[in-house]
Amino acid sequence: MDLDDTDRRLLRVLQKQGRISNAELSERVNLSPSACHRRVARLERAGVIRDYVALLDPRKMARPTTVFVEITLSGQADEVLEAFEKAVARVPDVLECHLMAGTADYLLKVVAEDSEDFARIHRQYLTRLPGVTRMQSSFALRTVFKTTALPV
Repeated sequence: MDLDDTDRRLLRVLQKQGRISNAELSERVNLSPSACHRRVARLERAGVIRDYVALLDPRKMARPTTVFVEITLSGQADEVLEAFEKAVARVPDVLECHLMAGTADYLLKVVAEDSEDFARIHRQYLTRLPGVTRMQSSFALRTVFKTTALPV
């Protein structure tokens, strides 16, 4: 889908303020409310806007600890990858799972209350994932920068 400057302005605002009213959004991007509504609906239908979500504060949800876990599997066969991906998707504390190129096969982003809680997650879930031969965990000391907004 070709995005023009107006679409890009709409997307920049919506990525930062997903609950903005159509009236306020139309004012911010210099469109009439009806034209603004049509454009947003078109972006939604095209799948450019995939969803609207509430972003929760991990500290207020008692999950201030972020751990990145590198996973190496026993092999690259489709069955091994599929079994791992199906199982890891059921782990409630895993926020992200990425198939990687490089030394690890997967990179997980895990949230926990603290190191003891991560030990529980590790013991209860991660060690039981199929096909895993190696795991390396790195604790984030501080989040310097974080955004959900893609460049548009």
